[in-house]
Amino acid sequence: MILQATVALPVLVAALLAATGRWLPRPAVDITALATAAAVTALTALTLARAPHRPQVTWLGGWGPGTGVGIPLAADPLAAALACVAAALTLAALAFSWRYFTEIQAIFHALILLFLASMCAFVYTGDLFDAFVFFELMSVVAFALTGYRSEEPATVHGALNFGIVQSLGAYLTLAGIALIYGRTGQLGLAAIGRHLTGGGGPHPRPDALITAAFVLICTGYLVKAAAVPFHFWLADAHAVAPTPVCVLFSGVMVELGVYGVARTYWAVFPGLVPLRAVAVLGAAAALLGAVMCVLQHHVKRLLAYSTISHAGLLLVGVAAGTPAALSGTAYSLAGHAGVKGALFLAAGALLNRFQSVDARDLRGRGRVMPVTGAVVLTGALCLAGLPPSGLFAGHSVTEHAVLEQGWWWFTPLSIAASAVTAGAVLRVWLVVWRGMPLRRDPGETGARDGAAEEHGPAGQDDREGPETPVTLASIPWVMVAPAVALLAAGLAIGLLPGGPVADAAAMFADRDAYAALVLDGRLTHPHAPPAEPWTLAGLAGSTVTLLLALGVAAAGVRRAAPTHPAGTAAARPARGRAPLTRAVGAATRRLHELHSGHVGDYAAWLTAGVAVLALLTARF
Repeated sequence: MILQATVALPVLVAALLAATGRWLPRPAVDITALATAAAVTALTALTLARAPHRPQVTWLGGWGPGTGVGIPLAADPLAAALACVAAALTLAALAFSWRYFTEIQAIFHALILLFLASMCAFVYTGDLFDAFVFFELMSVVAFALTGYRSEEPATVHGALNFGIVQSLGAYLTLAGIALIYGRTGQLGLAAIGRHLTGGGGPHPRPDALITAAFVLICTGYLVKAAAVPFHFWLADAHAVAPTPVCVLFSGVMVELGVYGVARTYWAVFPGLVPLRAVAVLGAAAALLGAVMCVLQHHVKRLLAYSTISHAGLLLVGVAAGTPAALSGTAYSLAGHAGVKGALFLAAGALLNRFQSVDARDLRGRGRVMPVTGAVVLTGALCLAGLPPSGLFAGHSVTEHAVLEQGWWWFTPLSIAASAVTAGAVLRVWLVVWRGMPLRRDPGETGARDGAAEEHGPAGQDDREGPETPVTLASIPWVMVAPAVALLAAGLAIGLLPGGPVADAAAMFADRDAYAALVLDGRLTHPHAPPAEPWTLAGLAGSTVTLLLALGVAAAGVRRAAPTHPAGTAAARPARGRAPLTRAVGAATRRLHELHSGHVGDYAAWLTAGVAVLALLTARF
């Protein structure tokens, strides 16, 4: 009953709050939502504790395996861990919201709880169609949360971009499900996997239909995971969504897209289709996300592009197709969730206190918020792989695993992406908390000191509007404590022993083990060597990444703002610039133009991405 309760409890409480919330006092709504999220966190933690030792499977409606219509909920250790991460982040977001919002309707809490239920259900479900249903419930709720401040045109614009792009990806996923159902007559992941390996019928050879089904199903997940070129919606949505919602978007929703690709592949398609095409899109996301991240001054948009970059690295780890690489990806996912959640909460504290998250406007003003500054500084170092963080452990284990496959390029990719994204966050800390002026961007045309031209979508101003009409004279502990707790969790993830993580990854990547769990209620323990992050190569890579991140941050600021008489050459930076500087400036402007904010452009990129994914999958 634990798995059913994990999904049903937040749904029931959300319905109760939606029906009666307008008559309940605000403290009652907050306490009810917090208590529900805490209960779900406890249930997921209990499921995680039991998953390695006893089967955690239940069939809804009493329909068991072999009936063809049964819907299983199954929690192997990695799935249970991801559900626990989702619940913990939801609890932190709701705790932060208690004092962050002076005026909030109960429907916000109801939507957050529905979002939690859909995330847990998606992670646990063993049915392909119901995974689609829960994934789309997540998208619908996320669309409503993104557009929660619907009185602002920019919010409506960002929410529509999110909703339309996500819907297009969903249609393609549904088409892929129809293809695989037509081939196998099954919708259960384990049942489809057994059928395709000969357990339920003739053993099909890899063919165009199976390849097309995989590409279409994964397209919807890759849209959610913000793989290039499906990523355009993410920064627009993060820029306008309430900050506590961004914690869930970057901390777990994007990662669920990565999980969807991994679960679908290993439960259904291993050996039938290659995953290297996913590695190409992931590597592109890692590079482009890092470049766009360092070009931002809007802190929430900067963190959103950092999420794109790190999600790309997660996709490469999944695409490596080995349990060892998956172990590293699990470390990275959990570490990234904690660190990125903490950084978004810190951005929310800045927005509440100063009504802005533009680093140029906040220069030097963060000195009155030392704890928040410590969160940002430590979070930036964790993004660079500071030991013993989960990102350090993940990068170390993944790099060692993919080197055994000859993927030598992953190490420089991981170091570069991590250093650039961490350096961008460190630059924010230097500007906001140390008062250092920003260096002029290569693509800047304005003359404002330390400023760049605005880079919002569709020419919109890049500054964040206030999310609450009342600012707090000091940040209360109920807003600081969730960020500190998430950051501490992100740091502690790397201390988890490698043996259980490797065993969980081996079970996840074993199609027969998953089928035995779901269809037979039998827990198997595939053998796997321990994942060992504390290696000389891992520590060396972390050191190099940290040094490069410091260099990126230092290159983005200058020690003092120079003063020049009007009309001098220095006061006219656009004239006489070196050819390389002009070329970099032109490339920068072109990148911003590609992220135009026009949904038609995003739909065109999505179409092109599907074609590229299909071509690469067929070729590999």
